[in-house]
Amino acid sequence: MSEQPPYLRIADLLRQRIANREWTPGDRLPARAALAEEYGVGDNVIRRAQELLISQGVLEGRAGSGTYVAEPRERLRMVRSQYREQTGGSPFRADMAVLGKRGTWESRTEAKVPATADIAARLGIDEGAHCVRTAYEFLADGKPVQLSTSWEPYDLTAGTLVVLPEGGPHAGKGVVDRMAEIGITVTHSVEQPEPGQASAEEATLLGIQRGALVTRIHRTYFSDDGRPVETADIVVPAAQCEIVYEVPVSR
Repeated sequence: MSEQPPYLRIADLLRQRIANREWTPGDRLPARAALAEEYGVGDNVIRRAQELLISQGVLEGRAGSGTYVAEPRERLRMVRSQYREQTGGSPFRADMAVLGKRGTWESRTEAKVPATADIAARLGIDEGAHCVRTAYEFLADGKPVQLSTSWEPYDLTAGTLVVLPEGGPHAGKGVVDRMAEIGITVTHSVEQPEPGQASAEEATLLGIQRGALVTRIHRTYFSDDGRPVETADIVVPAAQCEIVYEVPVSR
């Protein structure tokens, strides 16, 4: 078995010293050179260890000042449940209302975007077939908490009042309600969550460090005849939000 990389070992040691309250929230850590000498490693090892802990929300870097123990932040609890689709309107807005927050979003839609191989497979269409793609930035009380890129088959909604998710008389409604307007009954969705790290663009939009831990969710909605009607890539910052799944139990 390969030995643990030095920067991971140092990150564990720093994390333990914080857990033991040797350093408390708001405390400035010793300079990298001092920590490198203390642990007998190079400055680069300390830098990588601190960057990892910053991405996990344990530390925070302040330009021109140093590295500090981060203040504990309350994580936003985001519940994924079948019941969120039964409220009408926007599921995200309903989710935020439960938490006492104002849910809003910004979006950008492009029509007739060729489907990539991955998106085509998820939607059951040919690669290169036209889709309506919408990029979302979701906000809770004005602060970014989630990104999403949605894809819908263009031939499904072309010529209808719901072809643009954020345009027309049904703008801003969830997928379930919009599809119902054109006679399509959405019965369920499938979600596949996996851990990841924020890209440079994602970090900028979410206001987090590049490489910070995120939860990626691949979600696809299906109609009552089993056809995929929408698929989305959702990105949630792990240090700010926790994902909880509510699963119904049948008797």
